[in-house]
Amino acid sequence: MLDAEEISSPQNPRIKNLVKLRNRRPRDKQGVFIAEGYRAICRALEKDVIPRDLYFSPEWFLGENEEALLKEAQARGANLFELSKIAFEKVAYRDRPEGILGVIEQWSHSLQDLPLSKPPFLLIAESIEKPGNLGTILRSADAAGVDAVVCCDPVTDLFNPNVVRSSTGVLFSMPTVMTTSQEVIEWLRQNGIASVATTPHTDTFHTDVDMTGPVAIIMGSEQFGLSEIWLDACDQKARIPMAGQADSLNVAMAALVTLFEAVRQRNAAR
Repeated sequence: MLDAEEISSPQNPRIKNLVKLRNRRPRDKQGVFIAEGYRAICRALEKDVIPRDLYFSPEWFLGENEEALLKEAQARGANLFELSKIAFEKVAYRDRPEGILGVIEQWSHSLQDLPLSKPPFLLIAESIEKPGNLGTILRSADAAGVDAVVCCDPVTDLFNPNVVRSSTGVLFSMPTVMTTSQEVIEWLRQNGIASVATTPHTDTFHTDVDMTGPVAIIMGSEQFGLSEIWLDACDQKARIPMAGQADSLNVAMAALVTLFEAVRQRNAAR
């Protein structure tokens, strides 16, 4: 049996606060965010990110050994709260709840904190607007093996529930920095890292750009692409060939295509 406080009413103050945490201002004020689902909590624990509080409802479980996960989290310091089915349904962010939701303390990284491989390999995203795209970018960066993701002049915040969900737990392992474009430009120059700006306004294909050395791939916002700041400061511009009527891809897709071209080149260079 789990040692957990029971909450049955959707009007409980804790339930009301969990609903508030869907919004950025209460999240930032309390310094926490929510992560929902078995996989997200598993990946948090794998990276020694221990939820402060874990809320669960066995009536929503999918049969993925949830009780063992909850016992592990509790042994490592998480507070457990068992919710009624209706109470959990109120706090769940997913369309189909899995019966587990964690409240986790926010963190931050600086550019100086980043562990850089030799040669460094970075993804920089400027003013990404849609949380789902940012989460998918984190997944793509993780799959490509980049050192870190740097979000410049961010529009959405890293701990938006849609970022957490679409990252499928990669949020807990991918070093991510939120900062300004100017700070990143100066830092790249100081560290001898070349910047490759992705834009449709160039004749150079991404496959023709040498990305085998220290490199940062720069992606722009969904609506406006890269700003003049980056287009002026970058070392090289590149575009993905487009055979149809569309002149660009979704930013998360474009990031994936460009990253794995860099991976192909870097593997071949080895």
